[in-house]
Amino acid sequence: MVDLTRRFDVLVIGGGNAALCAAISARRAGASVLVLEGAPKFYRGGNTRHTRNMRCAHDAATEILTGPYTEEEFWNDLLLVTGGQTDEELARFMIHESKDILNWIVEQGVRWQPSLGGTLSLGRTNSFFLGGGRAMLNALYRTAEELGVDILYDAEVIDLNIEDGMFLSAQLKQPVGGKTEVRASTLVAAAGGFEANIEWLKQYWGEAADNFLIRGTPFNRGAILKMLLAKGVQEIGDPTQCHAVAIDARAPKFDGGIITRHDSVVFGIVVNRHAERFYDEGEDIWPKRYAIWGRLVAAQPDQIAYIIFDSTVVTSFMPTLFPPIAGATIAELAGKLELDPAALEKTITEFNAAVQPGTFDHTILDDCRTEGISPPKTHWARRIETPPYLAYPVRPGITFTYLGARVNKQARMLMQDGKPSANMFAAGEIMAGNVLGKGYAAGMGMTIGSVFGRVAGREAAKNARN
Repeated sequence: MVDLTRRFDVLVIGGGNAALCAAISARRAGASVLVLEGAPKFYRGGNTRHTRNMRCAHDAATEILTGPYTEEEFWNDLLLVTGGQTDEELARFMIHESKDILNWIVEQGVRWQPSLGGTLSLGRTNSFFLGGGRAMLNALYRTAEELGVDILYDAEVIDLNIEDGMFLSAQLKQPVGGKTEVRASTLVAAAGGFEANIEWLKQYWGEAADNFLIRGTPFNRGAILKMLLAKGVQEIGDPTQCHAVAIDARAPKFDGGIITRHDSVVFGIVVNRHAERFYDEGEDIWPKRYAIWGRLVAAQPDQIAYIIFDSTVVTSFMPTLFPPIAGATIAELAGKLELDPAALEKTITEFNAAVQPGTFDHTILDDCRTEGISPPKTHWARRIETPPYLAYPVRPGITFTYLGARVNKQARMLMQDGKPSANMFAAGEIMAGNVLGKGYAAGMGMTIGSVFGRVAGREAAKNARN
């Protein structure tokens, strides 16, 4: 039983990668640490449960990475996907620190496996967790417990006592040992975004948010973020920006995870409910562009779209939990999708006529393109002409939101007057908007969580000692 009569050096709110990195880092620096995870033990870990990999800079090939990924290349990739909407100082700091995370995370018990191939094209840039995100989490929890970190599950925080930028205590919904107040010298907020709070999403998206699916945990409702902002922490980020991908429309409302995501876009075309194409499916290498498709689908009528391809490509991408919908003809497929058969036939006929000769190679920006149609397909364009014809229905799958708490390089929260908080730090999705103004590249969320989690824990421990 955790003794809540004592005052902890560091209180960590959250239970995912960022929270655990902070807890371990603080404990290794000599601090007493309590982790409050709002979810039950089985569902601990927030969105980390659904992750597979992490993007870190490195100067040379390793046993699990096929080549170097320099800090400058990482920065250029971040600049590309965010369109420059990032805090350069914080972003470059994160990228530099990520080089050390590759080894540090292994020292905490996490193991890597050789990178996956196929459409991911991440063998050089991203390290994959052996056993996936759940195994990574289990390793971090095991290490934290062995170090003496106290952990409470089902520990929902309903209020934060903050005065003049100084954290004093947190209030729990359920008493533990007769106590509901948790006192600590410093706070690390690592409780995620607000993507599972549909009513909050509707403030910015309107009724369309009812059609969004949440790829991750139903526990990320943004309660801690809302408290912090209400108590003087400076906000960062556009509330409509998020990591959103196209996932299977048949997925559950919450917690569908990685197996509901589709990597098949580059091998076909995507149409809306009017059977019309609306964006270039071959714009760039998939890991740099997969995360734009959630927002693209969100802008379509009824927030639904359909990935259309033929039988020649079914083994070219990672399969998902749900099988494709098949038709012997385009008209039959359209009927099953409840699309206008004539409209879908027209779209595919015009697309096929526009495809130019080229040499197909999904690992590079190849020369297979269309000409004379809008939108174009600038790479990987091939005719859709071999039955059976196949489709996946997709909706926006929200992973995490970018509205968050502004921080500095010490992961210390900044208050509305621009001054650093006396003793409050943040890590992970709750501050990801400092780095991700918009857009996403595979593995970046875990990088933000690990780097700023480690920094937050270290700095919180130092703050508590002083």
